[in-house]
Amino acid sequence: MKIIVGLGNPGEKYSKTRHNAGFMLIDFIAENHNLTWHEDKKLNAHTAKYDDTILVKPMTYVNNSGQAVQAILSYYKLLPKKLGIFKSGNSDLSDVLTVIHDDLDIEFGKFKTSIDSRSAGHNGVQSIINHLKTKNFKRIRIGIKDNKPEQMPAVKYVLGRFTKDDLEKVKSLFEKISYNII
Repeated sequence: MKIIVGLGNPGEKYSKTRHNAGFMLIDFIAENHNLTWHEDKKLNAHTAKYDDTILVKPMTYVNNSGQAVQAILSYYKLLPKKLGIFKSGNSDLSDVLTVIHDDLDIEFGKFKTSIDSRSAGHNGVQSIINHLKTKNFKRIRIGIKDNKPEQMPAVKYVLGRFTKDDLEKVKSLFEKISYNII
């Protein structure tokens, strides 16, 4: 079984913002496979199933994504355990967990895949690392770096909406990325 998590903030207020690139890509995948989202209050997430893959949108807001990711992996018994306690060290979840999120250090229109890398300041990724006690999972990092004015705080920039032209570029990028995800 595989878990693919798209990071984002729930609610219309955050729809189509740069910080919701993970939600947007996972919605794109679900739509292309005619999947239906289901609200799972126990897991604090929306989920959609495709064969042995579960798509996940945590409803915890980006900065607390680790809560929902840990709950889902625990629910499906995908967390390595030893006597009911997480193994110490860097458990390898790279075959089980993929996290999709925005990345302010990657040029807009590009993406990178990484495994076993630090959060690089992304609070949602850090929350997942903290809750799972490992950074050894796959990440798809969607570039949102653009011509951000120097004086604009990063928080304001990532919570800004994509322009109409940007959304067209994002759709093209999502087609490239999603080809090999499921």
